[in-house]
Amino acid sequence: MKQVALVTGGSRGIGYGIVKQLAQLGFDLAINGVRPENEVIEVMDNIKALGAGVIYCPGNVAKTADRKNILQQVKDHYKKINILVNNAGIAPRERRDILATSEESFDEVLATNLKSNYFLTQDVANWMIEQKNTDNNYSGCIINISSISATVASVNRGEYCISKAGISMATQLFAVRLGEYNIPVYEVRPGIISTDMTSGVKDKYDTLIADGLCVQKRWGLPEDVGKCVGALAMGSFPYSTGQVFMVDGGLTIPRL
Repeated sequence: MKQVALVTGGSRGIGYGIVKQLAQLGFDLAINGVRPENEVIEVMDNIKALGAGVIYCPGNVAKTADRKNILQQVKDHYKKINILVNNAGIAPRERRDILATSEESFDEVLATNLKSNYFLTQDVANWMIEQKNTDNNYSGCIINISSISATVASVNRGEYCISKAGISMATQLFAVRLGEYNIPVYEVRPGIISTDMTSGVKDKYDTLIADGLCVQKRWGLPEDVGKCVGALAMGSFPYSTGQVFMVDGGLTIPRL
């Protein structure tokens, strides 16, 4: 019987790269996104064409009621969950120096990127424990998509950096708490990935990458992140709970 993966923010960008890889590896999918269902028909058809079962679970993960509804849809349709990929995230609506960041922007970014991650993980972890307690053969894991911004400071989007640093600690906390159940929790840190979120700064990073910002002189692709998540979901790193997996083309290697 196929394992089931829920990917938040899975209908575009990095999330879609993850969804495609998991479908190719034989997982059935629950894809969350904020767009209406009629706008993700092509996405759903593409995943079905890869041989995967798939449902779309619309909702804003920053909202408690939406998170509950997303999980209920997974429970109603699949009756189980094996993999949670916390990928949903937003950048600030406006990049502003930390001396001018608004509370509204801080609250919005933290609610979407960090608070939702923490409490969706809490709900899924409790469900995974229930499954583990009733099925000795159950296996599952939680994968958090953060960013190099967890440690690389960008003073014109401080709220984003703080949200990703928080995800890093949340990963460790849940890894420790779920250790007794053998449910690993991982963090994946993408670098500069070519998506609609980064399209507005393409020229800037084209130049930086050409000038050696990354060891590997190219943009990262959603598929690069998808392959990393796929390896974790397949259980290729069973003794690495709580660890960080970098997908950044060597950007964060200290160099002289």
